[in-house]
Amino acid sequence: MILAGDIGGTNARLALFDVKNGNFKLVSSTVFPSRHYSGLDEIVREFVDRSGAHPAQACFGIAGPVTNGRVEASNLPWIIESRRLADELQLRDALLINDLEATGWGVGALPPEHLVSLNQVSITPGNQAVIAAGTGLGEAGLYWDGKRHHVFASEGGHCDFAPMDDLQVELLEYLRGRFDHVSYERVLSGPGLVNVFDFLRDTGKGKPPDWLVNEMVESDAAAAISEAGLTGKCAMCEQALDIFVAVFGAEAGNLALKMKSVGGMFLAGGIAPKILPKLTTSTFLQRFLNKGRLRRLMEIIPVKVITDEKLALLGAARCASVELAA
Repeated sequence: MILAGDIGGTNARLALFDVKNGNFKLVSSTVFPSRHYSGLDEIVREFVDRSGAHPAQACFGIAGPVTNGRVEASNLPWIIESRRLADELQLRDALLINDLEATGWGVGALPPEHLVSLNQVSITPGNQAVIAAGTGLGEAGLYWDGKRHHVFASEGGHCDFAPMDDLQVELLEYLRGRFDHVSYERVLSGPGLVNVFDFLRDTGKGKPPDWLVNEMVESDAAAAISEAGLTGKCAMCEQALDIFVAVFGAEAGNLALKMKSVGGMFLAGGIAPKILPKLTTSTFLQRFLNKGRLRRLMEIIPVKVITDEKLALLGAARCASVELAA
């Protein structure tokens, strides 16, 4: 029995997998609101007590840079240590890996029905890359050694945001007035979509209707903007989504170039499946492909949206079964 975790700034997902003959059977899973807890050890304790299980191995994918079994979560006031979690679970070891690293481990076991192709290019052997927009922006690579993929984490979501047109130059200047450093995460995330919306509003490019303002206060602001943009209820929300999708395409292309991910570019995270109607328009792919002299390389890279929200859990379980096998 393996305990797997996918720990994000909004939700902490925990699951138990029964592993037999290389097959991972999901036994149970629970979603916890991350910010309602003081730390991951508190969530783990509650989950294990509730399930009554005694896992043999554990691995947790965390949104943040993991160093020597320790991580300061990117979008939570938590410091997480593998030794403390291992003690909590009475295990010899508990692995901490980056959340996109966990997603990368899951890609190899992903069934076709959980993939939506954005272009008509078949997957061939080669490096792969994963980009995920959610509470933050995560990125990871999968190096192909000729026989199998090796997953590695990155913090590419915190690289400098590069505008591509005059409107995005204005967006950058606006964000520079609010933040010390403007990363891609300041645009490509749930809070990032709100930042784009605020930019349009504060620079006089649109006026939000009263019902939307109320909805943004009473519920999740990014979700309200996204819904209003997808349904055409608010022109300013549509424009915010269009900017988001354009930047998403460009940064996915940047990552694909850096990884030379001819084996596939995968869009994970909570946002991509929800805005799929926008991702399937020409905007995303145009920005993805628009890499000047390297356009022909971009044209042979398959681009796919992952729709399985439990993929990082499966990936964490697969990582535990391999890395803790000894």
